[in-house]
Amino acid sequence: MNPIVLIPARMAATRLPGKPLADIDGIPMIVRVLRQAEAADVGPVAVAAGDSEIVDAVTAAGGRAVLTDPDLPSGSDRIVAALAELDPGRRHDVVINLQGDIPFVRPEAVAVVARLLAAEPSCDLSTVMVAEADPSERTNPDIPKVVAALQADGRTARALYFTRSVLYGDGPVWLHHGIYGFRRGALERFCAAPPSPLEMRERLEQLRALELGMSIWAAVIDEAPISVDNPADLERARAHARNLKNGTLA
Repeated sequence: MNPIVLIPARMAATRLPGKPLADIDGIPMIVRVLRQAEAADVGPVAVAAGDSEIVDAVTAAGGRAVLTDPDLPSGSDRIVAALAELDPGRRHDVVINLQGDIPFVRPEAVAVVARLLAAEPSCDLSTVMVAEADPSERTNPDIPKVVAALQADGRTARALYFTRSVLYGDGPVWLHHGIYGFRRGALERFCAAPPSPLEMRERLEQLRALELGMSIWAAVIDEAPISVDNPADLERARAHARNLKNGTLA
């Protein structure tokens, strides 16, 4: 396989406008994500930007960014547009879609989605999940859950469904985190299809892939990355960065 990592980002986030450039201990958030993706060492990394300000911040930090149409409907559409410019010769057969609002994502979480595609020939799309840390998480509609068939290794699973609803019964509830590995053909097919009924009902675009008959596999990660969706999340990320600098976190 020959992966490429693309990070979609745009300034017009509803709950935290301008968040790709939000300062986290002197470093824009998008640059922190870029650095973590580079540390994963799975392939070249670029930002699929919806705004010139993001391109400027990334290039000033020595990274690569492509300016895309700001009106594209989703991050997946943004990475397809960037891919057409970055790789017209189609050398890259796997595309990792890394969200631009997880500034401390562990490089291993990026690498594992590429490894899962290599290990499972039937897999069209790979992602990650983590066991709930608190029972209250299973009732939080803002946290997507994975209904998954866990494999014997205990570290990989075939994803059967994704939902915002409460899941009952014994056993862990698996929480989904939006790091995706696509085979290139699957990505193009996904973006060419209209939003599906279940996708619109649950507001989870990965359900479009399932309704198209695609196979999704998930790898277990041990720690959920900090996701910055609102001002409170941003303050949490800033505190985390200070703790890292002060040596109070591993």
